[in-house]
Amino acid sequence: MTKKPRPSTPYPRSPGQGVSSMPKDVLEEVEAQAEARANRSARRDPAMDRFVWSILGKVVAAAAMVTVACFVIYQTRHLLGLVVISTFFALAMIPGINALVRRWQMSRGAAVGIIYLIAVVVVGLLVGLLIPAVVKFAAAVGANVGVWVTNFNAWTADTFGSPLLDDTSGPSDAVSVTMRAVSEWGDNVLGFISSGLGLVFDLFTIAAFTFYIAADFPKIVRAFMRRMPPERQRLFWWIADQSIEQTGGYFYSRMLLMAVNGSLGFVVLMVLGLPLVYSLPLALFMGFVSEFIPFIGTYIGAALPILILLAVQGPGAALIMTVYIIAYQQAENYWLSPKFSSETMELNGAIAFGGAMAGGAIAGAMGAFMALPIAALITAIIKNTGKTYEVVETEDDEPHLTDGGPLTKEDDDDGDDEPSKVAQASAAVESKLHLKKKPKK
Repeated sequence: MTKKPRPSTPYPRSPGQGVSSMPKDVLEEVEAQAEARANRSARRDPAMDRFVWSILGKVVAAAAMVTVACFVIYQTRHLLGLVVISTFFALAMIPGINALVRRWQMSRGAAVGIIYLIAVVVVGLLVGLLIPAVVKFAAAVGANVGVWVTNFNAWTADTFGSPLLDDTSGPSDAVSVTMRAVSEWGDNVLGFISSGLGLVFDLFTIAAFTFYIAADFPKIVRAFMRRMPPERQRLFWWIADQSIEQTGGYFYSRMLLMAVNGSLGFVVLMVLGLPLVYSLPLALFMGFVSEFIPFIGTYIGAALPILILLAVQGPGAALIMTVYIIAYQQAENYWLSPKFSSETMELNGAIAFGGAMAGGAIAGAMGAFMALPIAALITAIIKNTGKTYEVVETEDDEPHLTDGGPLTKEDDDDGDDEPSKVAQASAAVESKLHLKKKPKK
């Protein structure tokens, strides 16, 4: 016996189906909602359409502008790098320019010209002294390299029991290697000349940008400040002043340290019996590299004089030079450098090391050279702007959170008891810039 299927109630597919089974009020409400939805879908808000299209247009325009800006920056990256380097040198020159302007009442352009003239004379004297010395140095190296190899092998044989270098062929091998290197360099002389011309053009470009930035620096700063309210002008002026102080202080302190380092190194090399033809270029190399290349420059600048002394005068003179360099570096780190730098660059050692590494990774040797004053400027801005609070003292302060003693006022930078340096300098800045509120019309 087969079961008959139960008849199912048909689902109402339209307002005309199943109407009798719905209450009248519910039916009216459903029909009203359906009509409202139909009206909303049929009627579009023009204002909403304009808003959506305006947002899309702005997004597309912003994306196009960012793309064009990235393309322009990429194409002009070399020029922008020259402008950054020029700004750095201009900031380093401004203290000297201001001193000349105050002392002799001259124009800023004339002061920049005098500094340029002094730089050209100093560089000319150095080149005039160094080129003959370098030529004689190269000739002496070519004539004595065989003797140096023999002496070095004799020392290693006495010290370690066997010679370190193979001199079976005598000095002729060293001379032939040197001549081969010279001939290979001569094959690329055209490339060297072209790269040299590019370097000369870059130097003239940097000199031109540096001149205009240094001579018109107050006008450039005021042009930016006219777009800012008075309070922001004070902060901007303080940042510009700190830029000059940090960059100028770093540059001039490095130059003084280079002079001291090179002079003392020259005296020690001469006392150790190294001829003048070696001592002068080595002392200049040691002073410049040690002071203007952060951290690793000390080792690079010391390595070459020690190797030359080892070859020319023997291991005793090289050992004495090593001891002198270690002693001088300690004296410079703990006495000379703080004395010359004064308080112009208050920079933590870890920040200085990290900044130099980051600058070298971004822009090579020039980036490492410029990184320290930039890091000092950023540190000064962070330290002297924004709100600070006193550190809460507890009954059982942990010794490793302080210097081993109780927390003092100096440890928390006095909190907010005193205004920041920016606020303290605002009155002086206002008098310099003559910042007066304009009367309302």
